[in-house]
Amino acid sequence: MRRVFSWIAWPGLLALCIAGYAYGNALGHPILAYNITYFGMAGVLLVLERLMPYETVWAQSDGQMRQDLSHTALNKGIGQFLASVAAVVGASEVAPAAAGGLWPAHWPLAAQVVLGLVVAEFGLYWAHRLCHEIPWLWPYHAVHHSVTRLWVVNTGRFHFVDSLLSSGFALALGMLVGAPKDVIVWVLVITTYIGFLTHCNVDMDCRGLNWLFNTPDLHRWHHSRIPAEGNTNYGENLLLWDVIFRTRYLPLDRRPPVDIGTADAVPLTFLGQLAYPFRRHRSIPALDAPVAMEARAEAGGD
Repeated sequence: MRRVFSWIAWPGLLALCIAGYAYGNALGHPILAYNITYFGMAGVLLVLERLMPYETVWAQSDGQMRQDLSHTALNKGIGQFLASVAAVVGASEVAPAAAGGLWPAHWPLAAQVVLGLVVAEFGLYWAHRLCHEIPWLWPYHAVHHSVTRLWVVNTGRFHFVDSLLSSGFALALGMLVGAPKDVIVWVLVITTYIGFLTHCNVDMDCRGLNWLFNTPDLHRWHHSRIPAEGNTNYGENLLLWDVIFRTRYLPLDRRPPVDIGTADAVPLTFLGQLAYPFRRHRSIPALDAPVAMEARAEAGGD
């Protein structure tokens, strides 16, 4: 029974949350529907992490839960603030209600959302990859890679500069192609769900999904301390661009490393983590970020 559940857990939870949000949105309560599905998925995954963990050692406390939650709250708070400012100053036209430009507005909404995911993923992919390959960007992303275990609570552990960069890349592409506001909102919602599923410490068998989506199977390798393994699987939601640019990595002959993290001396306190990238820039002229191109050449893939 556990093995069967592990096969259906990832797609099943994602489908339930999408259906729940769609139902609430159709009733005119999108915010309520989002919060119910968001916290509902988090709660279910927390329970599953206790009942069927992928790595039992990751169930032990790392003393970072308060910091993880603080990063999540700050990033969500900044997002809400920017949305409010945009509405006040009239900048909501940045994401028009109606489609424009090259956008296929005549497509069914579901097809438009899939296209929106593909377009946004191109921006998310390159923002993520550049954070690994450009030395002065890496310290911001190192805050996320400093985790020593993967679980639901540290899904949102990102430095706010890192989050603004990735969301900015994705939003810019959406605006460029004329994606309407409904599609952009749907992409943001689905990204949140997949983020939880990607980071959770639940024993899930994703099989063929590993060629379509960023799953836990793939993301655990991304958190490896070894550059040849960690500088891969940059997709946030979809694996399309990793496949195209040959950065997908999923060896089938061994499990991902349990000892994850980064060599960077990221502070243990929340305020220290916020200040860390800025202090690095002041103190070290040439930052040593992972060199992804050389690492992938050594690593190969499946």
